[in-house]
Amino acid sequence: MLELIESLQEIKKDIELLSGQTLSDCYQCGECTAGCPTAFAMEPVPSQAIRLLQLGKFNEVLNSTGIWLCASCNVCGERCPRGVDYGKIADALRTIVLRNKLTHLTLEKIDKQFISDAPQQAFIAAFRKYTT
Repeated sequence: MLELIESLQEIKKDIELLSGQTLSDCYQCGECTAGCPTAFAMEPVPSQAIRLLQLGKFNEVLNSTGIWLCASCNVCGERCPRGVDYGKIADALRTIVLRNKLTHLTLEKIDKQFISDAPQQAFIAAFRKYTT
C-alpha cells in the first residue's frame, strides 16, 4: 500500500513539475470549464479532470480523450481565480502518456481520405502531438 501511495505522489509531482501548476490550488469553481471552447467535446471537462487528479485517479485522466482535445488556448488560466492553467496540465499529461509510450494512435487507424485531404503541415503536427 505504501508503494502505491509513493507511486501516486510521484505521478502528481511529475505533473506539477512538467506543468508548473499546483493541483491543490484548484478549488473547483468551474470557471475553467465555463470558458473552455472545447469543453463540450471533452470527457472529463477541465474542472473534473483536475478533481480526478487531486483524488489520485491519474489513469482515468491519462486514458481519457479530454487531454488530447485541449486547445491550450489559456482561457482557463485567465479565468481561474487561483491562476491554475489546465492547458499546461493537459500538456504535462500528454507528455507523460507519450514518454511512457501509452499512445493509442497508429497510422493504420487514421482514415485514408483524411490523410490525402489534410494539409501536410496539419497532419504532421497532429501526428507528432499524438504519437511517440
